[in-house]
Amino acid sequence: MQKQLLLGAEAIAQAALDAGISGVYAYPGTPSTEITEFIQRSQPVNGVSVRSTWATNEKTAFEAALGMSYAGKRSLTCMKHVGLNVAADAFMNSAVTGIHGGLVIAVADDPSMHSSQNEQDSRVYAKFAMIPLLEPSNQQEAYDMVRWGFDLSEKTELPVMLRIPTRLSHSRAAVLRREPREQNELHPSGDKGKWILLPTNARRNYQRLLEKQQELADTSETSGFNRVTEGESRTAVIAFGIAYNYAMEVIRTHNLSVAVLKISQYPLPEKLISQFAKKYSDILIAEEGYPVYEELLKGYFGNSKFRGRLDGALPRAGELSPNLLAKALGVDTGEIRTIPGIVAGRPPMLCKGCSHRDLFDAINKAMEEYPEHHVFGDIGCYTLGALPPYSAISTCVDMGAAITMAKGAADAGMRPALCVIGDSTFTHSGITGLLDAVNDRSPMTVIISDNGTTAMTGGQNSAGTGRFHNICRGIGVEEAHIRSIVPLKKNLGENCRILKEEIDYQGVSVIIAQRECVQTARK
Repeated sequence: MQKQLLLGAEAIAQAALDAGISGVYAYPGTPSTEITEFIQRSQPVNGVSVRSTWATNEKTAFEAALGMSYAGKRSLTCMKHVGLNVAADAFMNSAVTGIHGGLVIAVADDPSMHSSQNEQDSRVYAKFAMIPLLEPSNQQEAYDMVRWGFDLSEKTELPVMLRIPTRLSHSRAAVLRREPREQNELHPSGDKGKWILLPTNARRNYQRLLEKQQELADTSETSGFNRVTEGESRTAVIAFGIAYNYAMEVIRTHNLSVAVLKISQYPLPEKLISQFAKKYSDILIAEEGYPVYEELLKGYFGNSKFRGRLDGALPRAGELSPNLLAKALGVDTGEIRTIPGIVAGRPPMLCKGCSHRDLFDAINKAMEEYPEHHVFGDIGCYTLGALPPYSAISTCVDMGAAITMAKGAADAGMRPALCVIGDSTFTHSGITGLLDAVNDRSPMTVIISDNGTTAMTGGQNSAGTGRFHNICRGIGVEEAHIRSIVPLKKNLGENCRILKEEIDYQGVSVIIAQRECVQTARK
């Protein structure tokens, strides 16, 4: 097959198509969004369609992918690392049910928090669930691992996780494709005891999962993705995933004779590691993310020979880099270059013409008469309302938290209790919080900033567009207190009046601020 120049995310997508998936299920989240977008652009495949529309959130995406697996077909589900938190209930239990058709979970982690609230390491989840994990070091491996991952999933009857960091997801390299295979035939699972997690079945399934662990470990021991590059120095490196690329760059650039054990398939190949570790007195552990396996290896062999993130040889937070690894290996890379002081920092800002700008102007004006005021925010473009010149948002924690935190504050007696949530975030995780508020009659105002798209990740479809009034009414918000405004400068006076009326209302009110995203309008 021909070579293609692909992002790491696109290599995953192409591999899934070539592996014969019948569906991809995802909610957009940087740095994973491009996987699903590539599949959407590549339709149909060999004249056969692959189901590829966006899900409402990561949990619904994962469960739908699991349902496709139940039907015997191969499915891919994609999310960023914090999205796995949302899908965690289904994810953990899928290890106990097992799968039928191959199921690969592509999770994109974000070390250094380029566009995320934290830099959690998804390898912890795979270890927690006791499922196979693949961690590519480059784009070609990302492609090869997805192809292999579907085969491994069906062989072990377990979901398989593929973990990539931002740096690999968003960089390009030439990828050699292999011959695509056909989609699986429809053949639903007939083993009801496997899929119904009543305690009697769950206990049996869990024991089966435990018994598979040795098979998974043996597979890692013989995996071609785990291998040794020899060296003559008494210093060595155990490099995980993309850290292998950084280690090899340092070794080749500075002509070091340092042995490297590359690990890209888990669970850990303990025999391979033990044989390697016996040969060296000083071993640097390089892993992108948490010191997940550094902790284990120090537990196995003691602290004396291992260095890494835990002892300060590498920074505890942020992305790895060749320079960091070079320094840890004792290489003098010269002076660190700094950006001249004449270059001013440019914080992110809302687009010119963005509807959120006019909404925050209205909120700030309406709140002027309240000496103590806080506005609970959420995750989306509008989070930038926390920065000057608006400084309008007081919190941003996780998807949907604006509504539930405002509810808790209202229950504590805080007045006014006002929150702002985007249209896509509202359908993702906000609806249930609003239902809690209605059931408790909490005195609070919810502003749904509806720009008709999932704007922050590039303008994907938003699940509730055109239906927010009916959704809120169906949940139980009183018709008279579901209001609509158009955030424009010419409407500032009218919008402030409506905001004040609903802020003063001692019950649950919803204001839908509706105006199309300026970026999608241009398109």
